[in-house]
Amino acid sequence: MVKLDLHLEAKASDQHQLNERLARDDKAFCFSVTIYVGKRVLGSGEEIPMVKIRISEMSWVDIQEALDNGFSTVVFGVGSNEQHGPHLPTSTDSLIAEALVYKVAEKLGNALQAPTINVGCSEHHMVFPGTISLKPETLKGLIRDYCVSLAKHGFKNIIILPSHGGNFATVREVVDELNQNPEGANVLAYTDLKSLLRFLAEFSSKHGVSAGESGAHGGESETSMVLALRKDLVDMKHAEEGFVGSFEDKIDFVLSQGIKSLTKNGVLGDPRKGEANKGEEYLDLWAQKMVDFVRNQIDS
Repeated sequence: MVKLDLHLEAKASDQHQLNERLARDDKAFCFSVTIYVGKRVLGSGEEIPMVKIRISEMSWVDIQEALDNGFSTVVFGVGSNEQHGPHLPTSTDSLIAEALVYKVAEKLGNALQAPTINVGCSEHHMVFPGTISLKPETLKGLIRDYCVSLAKHGFKNIIILPSHGGNFATVREVVDELNQNPEGANVLAYTDLKSLLRFLAEFSSKHGVSAGESGAHGGESETSMVLALRKDLVDMKHAEEGFVGSFEDKIDFVLSQGIKSLTKNGVLGDPRKGEANKGEEYLDLWAQKMVDFVRNQIDS
């Protein structure tokens, strides 16, 4: 039996790594093909082979080559490991952050993706088993060290995209601190939680889902996105309605009193209308919103 691994450049709609394994029993051999996709176009119009987007999958040589070829922006997400109701995995925010940031880096065109921070400020979820929470100062220190490291390597724009509501205030504070003492890089973050909830609800409304059902935690919106990303981790048999009232004016209450003060099952929304095809759409629309935000900030 012979195994052959091929690494090719190709074009694909989402630029994710494609893994194809083909078996030919009648020929008594098998082979696998790993495809990396796309090309990048420099400002001069010159085409260069696309480097991998995730720096965790690249060698230092690859990263230096990308920097030399104008990949001056790096993006990373700040997620969490916390309960998301009886039907979703504790990694929900981090799964979403990883996918969202990949799409944003891809759409920006001259950006790489740094590893997602997978634990955040989740004290308000600690009543539910499996939640792991960092103190705000701990998370700020981690983000600070991330950004200083990336700036030292020559990235000019560092973009932080939190996907967990409990991280937004902490991310905003540390970004303000970093920009007061710049390390040669411009640090940006999207930290308007209320606006994020509004446009996620807007996406859902196009499918006849109310803002309350779309929800802010484990509802239709997040459930749809995780179904699109890791359907194997979603147990829709246990999907059940949580709090479906207006949440915007209750954010501070939940952060201070804990989520169980508002919902017994840890869900804000109704996940039962979650669908993978909607989740793919939501991720693309969210990513485009973030790309527009980043470009407006960098160009201003």
